[in-house]
Amino acid sequence: MAQKVSGPRGTQDVSPYESYKWLLLEKKLREVVDQYGFKEIRTPTFEHTELFLRGVGDTTDIVNKEMYTFEDKGKRSITLRPEGTASTVRSVLEKGILNEGLPLKAYYILSCFRYEKPQAGRLREFHQLGIELFGARDYTADAEVIAVAAKILRDLGLDNVKLYINSIGCPNCRPAYHDKLKAYFAGHKDQLCEDCKNRLEKNPLRILDCKEEKCARIAKDAPVGLDNLCDECKEHFEGLQRTLQAMGIEYQINTKIVRGLDYYTKTVFEFVYDGIGAQGTVCGGGRYDGLFEELGGNHTPAVGFGMGIERLLLTLEAEGKSLGEDSRPDIFFAGIGEQAKIFAFAMAEKARSEGLKAQSDLMNRSLKAQMKYADKIGARYTVVLGDDEMQSKKAVAKNMQTKEQLSLDLSQPVRNQLI
Repeated sequence: MAQKVSGPRGTQDVSPYESYKWLLLEKKLREVVDQYGFKEIRTPTFEHTELFLRGVGDTTDIVNKEMYTFEDKGKRSITLRPEGTASTVRSVLEKGILNEGLPLKAYYILSCFRYEKPQAGRLREFHQLGIELFGARDYTADAEVIAVAAKILRDLGLDNVKLYINSIGCPNCRPAYHDKLKAYFAGHKDQLCEDCKNRLEKNPLRILDCKEEKCARIAKDAPVGLDNLCDECKEHFEGLQRTLQAMGIEYQINTKIVRGLDYYTKTVFEFVYDGIGAQGTVCGGGRYDGLFEELGGNHTPAVGFGMGIERLLLTLEAEGKSLGEDSRPDIFFAGIGEQAKIFAFAMAEKARSEGLKAQSDLMNRSLKAQMKYADKIGARYTVVLGDDEMQSKKAVAKNMQTKEQLSLDLSQPVRNQLI
């Protein structure tokens, strides 16, 4: 016997008995973003590696450690997308979509790929809902993006997820803050992890986001970004807070939030749930006003977020929240004998043409086994067909929950005869 082939580490299969949860969740996500006017965009699973080097940033862990990069047969460097924003901006620029009017509101539900240690809530292939709002520089755009995430979580009944916000400044005020961080962390250089020693020169802001305990301990007393904002960034952050308060969205300021991507400016935020282990951030995002220029376009303000599908499902499970039940057949046709089996098969197809979810036996089971299977798959009605039913075109439909029986005229639409 050949050896079984297993799936790659850090990936997961979604069985036919679990996929309904994904479908129900994605349906809810699409309903909410549609309320805010976001339209779906679809981009390729892989891109030229240069896109992520320029867009995500060469000082990030994503680019330095986590990208799935390979050379294709044309000797081009290709990377499986590690996130959705860079691809979306590339597409918008390439297709000239910004000319259709601003703001442009786009969303996507897609798979992303990062080579990192698999653990609860963190996979090497994972899925995200992302929304991107292009063209609006006002703080109300930041508030609307946050409001979308807040409404999703609220509609799912996830009341224990907390919103944290921060501002990391802009190209005008951040250099001076970087100098202060460099000076502070330089005094602790020997105590930093190797990654943070490299970050010290390239991007000291990244040290604030380090998960190493010794680095986090040092970062507690580091200069605070909010104390070093220019007037414009300060006014933007204060305006965001006023707007969130006006919408009744609760938040806390966390000055250590910097996010893991180089393109962020001004507002950054996270929605965090403490019940799924270390990887409790179910949604994160912020403003990235310089990304279009990094990718060869004109200056275009932008703000968005990524929300992890797997982490949402874990949070729902931890909170005991149900998205609803799996769909089940409306009717199951059981056949007694060879001819009745074919007749049952044809009746199931007729019922489907009427919009019903219908099944019949494909396994040559006995009648008893067919009834047992119909009960197992949750069929609402069962209909037993034999020679008499084939000739008379009359049958009985049994409600599997109430045990009520209905007379069916098989020559007429079945759907109209079911209660």
